[in-house]
Amino acid sequence: MPARATDARRAAVLGKPIAHSLSPVLHRAAYDELGLTRWSYERFEVDEAGLPGFFEELGPEWAGLSLTMPLKRAVIPLVDEISETAASVDAVNTVVLTEDGRRLGDNTDIPGMVAALCEHGIEQVDSAAILGAGATASSALAALARICTGEVVAYVRSEARAAEMRQWGERLDVDVRTADWADAEQALRAPLVIATTPAGTTDALAAAVPERPVTLFDVLYDPWPTELAARWSMFGGAVVSGLDLLVHQAVLQVEQMTGRSPAPLEAMRRAGEKALAAR
Repeated sequence: MPARATDARRAAVLGKPIAHSLSPVLHRAAYDELGLTRWSYERFEVDEAGLPGFFEELGPEWAGLSLTMPLKRAVIPLVDEISETAASVDAVNTVVLTEDGRRLGDNTDIPGMVAALCEHGIEQVDSAAILGAGATASSALAALARICTGEVVAYVRSEARAAEMRQWGERLDVDVRTADWADAEQALRAPLVIATTPAGTTDALAAAVPERPVTLFDVLYDPWPTELAARWSMFGGAVVSGLDLLVHQAVLQVEQMTGRSPAPLEAMRRAGEKALAAR
């Protein structure tokens, strides 16, 4: 049932660390635009050990939760049901609390990635490269399962990480080949490059950007632009940012938690840009 402006409802983002999260800015902007004047969205620093206790205290006023690291897997035993999307990568970033008391887990990162790419005109590619092999890389593989028709090459630092990425490929039905991080410059010639590594990791690759790069999806948003993204743009390539991803996955969360659709994408993006500019 769509939320009414007169309903007092709560939502929040949980994780550790959490002070940096832009989620409150995005969700509150959506509530303002939708006229949900009695809705609130907070942030709480919660780790794996504290998560069950937090769930025990949730009352009927709660509409939903956003989960960030390190809670995306820890939350799975605490929900009543998870979507196929979340199950495909063993990661839940969204919990919707229904009126009948059920807790429904979903993953909006994956469709958020697809939506961010589609917004930039990327609806299908015949091959792609992934930089990194962490949790975000598995979500990137799941997104590529929907839009990539050929091989995905993952550039990683260890054989253990390479084995993990090949296993994710088999699970997600994606043709994955792994390569050593020392050869990561080769990734930049792919029609779509998804950088999933922490800040600073890809800086050394900026000098290797080809003369005619195609599309870079860099999941970072602070600091922005990364050196790789700045160089990519300078050479005329298309760049999808971590803010694009953050906004699109938050749009899906707002729609699920409030029952209102479509969520106000542009208002949320403006709020995110303003908050980043103020940092």
